Amino acid sequence: MSLPLDAIRSRDGFDTLVDAIGGPDAARLVGGVVRDTLLGLAPADIDLATTVPPAEVMERLAAARIRAIPTGIAHGTVTAVLPSGPVEITTLRRDVATDGRHAIVAFTDTWREDAARRDFTINALYADPRSGKVFDYFGGLDDLSNGRVRFIGDPLQRIAEDHLRILRFFRFHARFGDAIDEEGLAACRLRANDLMALSRERIAAELLKLLVAAKAIEVVDVMIEHGVLRAVLPEITDAAPLAALAAREAAAGITPDPIRRLAALVPAEAADAIGARLKLSNADRKRLIAATQGEGDEGPRALAYRVGSESAIDRLLLAGRSVEALRDWQPPQLPIGGGALVQRGLAKGPAVAAALKRIETAWIAEGFPDAARVAAIADREVAIGLDA
Repeated sequence: MSLPLDAIRSRDGFDTLVDAIGGPDAARLVGGVVRDTLLGLAPADIDLATTVPPAEVMERLAAARIRAIPTGIAHGTVTAVLPSGPVEITTLRRDVATDGRHAIVAFTDTWREDAARRDFTINALYADPRSGKVFDYFGGLDDLSNGRVRFIGDPLQRIAEDHLRILRFFRFHARFGDAIDEEGLAACRLRANDLMALSRERIAAELLKLLVAAKAIEVVDVMIEHGVLRAVLPEITDAAPLAALAAREAAAGITPDPIRRLAALVPAEAADAIGARLKLSNADRKRLIAATQGEGDEGPRALAYRVGSESAIDRLLLAGRSVEALRDWQPPQLPIGGGALVQRGLAKGPAVAAALKRIETAWIAEGFPDAARVAAIADREVAIGLDA
């Protein structure tokens, strides 16, 4: 089988990069770029594997006037900065020791040995960057065509090497899988408590990617059924709210969002604790908490004005309400300020702030009328303030 290379080789600087490393004998496309291209998908990244040691890769790129960044040179990775974007180049490796979180590696010049340390067969595909010839050492092509995510070798051993592979197994199945690999599922179920040894940032990154994958609902359901999430997210006990949200997103033409989908799975009272546990960014943590707060009783546009369109859409979808009123609508600004009230006779200070608040409340309740109507509301509220 050959990999179609037109889109890859048309990238400015790519062929020059391959030549600088040493040509197809020394460099091959690897991993996601091969997998996704074979599936007709646009690859997110372009990665190369090479037999050349990383320090020498740096030297060769410098000689070819290609900017190189030693992003992970101790582990064999150099990033070449091309006009068309970055390309990661990693020297072939083998594991010397692993502890479930980190690996000590040694460099090798054997392609199969490098493939053997990867997680799944569909991620251990290599391709000649000139001819497109695909190199498959563990049946990845068959698994890709059959929609099967399968560990390379013994699943228990692969999970022992890197516990994150439990979540990756489900994420890749949610994206590419058909019938789930029972041997892999059994291993993930048996070793689920290993997830407790991982950093919460790594767990969050995998989980959030999983939640927007094509088969996220059925995969989350399988994870709940088999107790995979219990060790790190025991609050997630039912995939039905996620299914309901996904249906509403699809009906409204709203792009699936991982924070919104996480909010569908967690109890409102636990959102803050879960955001902290997963070490989400401050923005994502606030959004997760806000999404669980309900839609209120003022209507969609009033909600969007008060909390922002993004948060309003989250709350409305989670509450089972329509978001049609927010389509192509942006919350306006109150078309009057404190200075206009002072000109109408109010004394500067608390009275102005109180009047503005009343004007804003009336403006929202009337559906955000124009400046002329707001002026009339202001005249009324100022009169009330002067009489007080």
